[in-house]
Amino acid sequence: MHRPRLTLLTACLVAFLSCLGISLPYPVLAPLFMDSATGPLTQFLGLHPKFLLGLALSINPLGILLGGAVLGALSDRYGRRRIMLGSLSLASLGYGLTAVALWQGNYPLFLFARFATGICEGNISIARAIAADLHPHVDRHQAFGWMNSAIFLGWLVGPLVGGLSLPLGQTVPFLIAGLAMLPCLALILLVLAETAPTQGRKKAFAEVLREDNAFQLLKEPGVAALALAQLLWTLGLNAFYEFYPLWLVEHARFDSTRIGLTTAGSCLIMTLTSSLLWPRWGKRMRALSGALLGGSLFTALLWLFPLASPALVAVVIVLTGMPIAIYGAALPIHCSERFEHLGQGKIMGLLTTIFCLGNTLIALAGGLIALFDTRAVLWLGALLCSLALWRLHRLRREPRPPLVLAGDQA
Repeated sequence: MHRPRLTLLTACLVAFLSCLGISLPYPVLAPLFMDSATGPLTQFLGLHPKFLLGLALSINPLGILLGGAVLGALSDRYGRRRIMLGSLSLASLGYGLTAVALWQGNYPLFLFARFATGICEGNISIARAIAADLHPHVDRHQAFGWMNSAIFLGWLVGPLVGGLSLPLGQTVPFLIAGLAMLPCLALILLVLAETAPTQGRKKAFAEVLREDNAFQLLKEPGVAALALAQLLWTLGLNAFYEFYPLWLVEHARFDSTRIGLTTAGSCLIMTLTSSLLWPRWGKRMRALSGALLGGSLFTALLWLFPLASPALVAVVIVLTGMPIAIYGAALPIHCSERFEHLGQGKIMGLLTTIFCLGNTLIALAGGLIALFDTRAVLWLGALLCSLALWRLHRLRREPRPPLVLAGDQA
């Protein structure tokens, strides 16, 4: 492997930028859609601003869902570098189009731009696949620790960029995100070596999309059961991620800057846990046991969060950073070890797809539930996380089925 650590750092930068783009709107959209003076953007077809907010939150992860399902698999076939360069270039253009939509107050164009950008941000599955490819040149716990540090750092910087730059103009956060892609493209051109494409019979591009996407993994033994548990988890986690800013606006009277700083504090704890603590702790336990430990701690905090006083909510949000980081590092390692024979690009793409499916579903459902009480969305998230942990506990106790190599990966 040529320059493995520099390759890992480049992949981490891509993951960082993707997560920055995903998290950037969270402190931006809640105040934006709750401001009736925003104009056409919050008055589209006379729909309630909370419903428009939920739709706006859901459309980007819906794009990432589709992108994650195919980009990782396409990188298995055509090479990581080629697919990464194309997706990053289009993502940069997508951010520019988002800024244009906000400037015009064009809600349908805003949704389209966020959807298209999301498809390209599915390249986080490629970044994770690169981290998995580096084993044994880079220890898997260290590789995924760094990767998750970059992901959580993106969740840290994104809300900061969004919350602090919004007063400069509603288009500014998205313009910053688009411009940030340009140096990343240059680094990939200079550093990232192309991987060998999958060998096998040639296929048309449409056939590759149809047969080599991440959803095909659900036919493999053991994958479907794990995917269901992970879907329940991501539904619960995203209920927290997407709707605690709204709860902070309604009940604690936070503005975009305070939301951004609070979220940044949580993500700082995630980053430190992933980069400093997990590489040491993770080697002492099975990856699935680590996921259960982190998941249990987070779920307990989520049950308590809606009951916290306005003075304590920021503390609770920051504390969630550590268990989220433990789960987020442990579960991909378990999948990488358990299903390596199916293709790292595909399995990491499936995880990205599941995360975004949960993100999309809970954004739509939560937007409707929040019309009655935002706390109900948060407690629904706690219930879903509890069900996910129950499923994972059952999987840990079940014997593994015999290893069956996937058929022709071509």
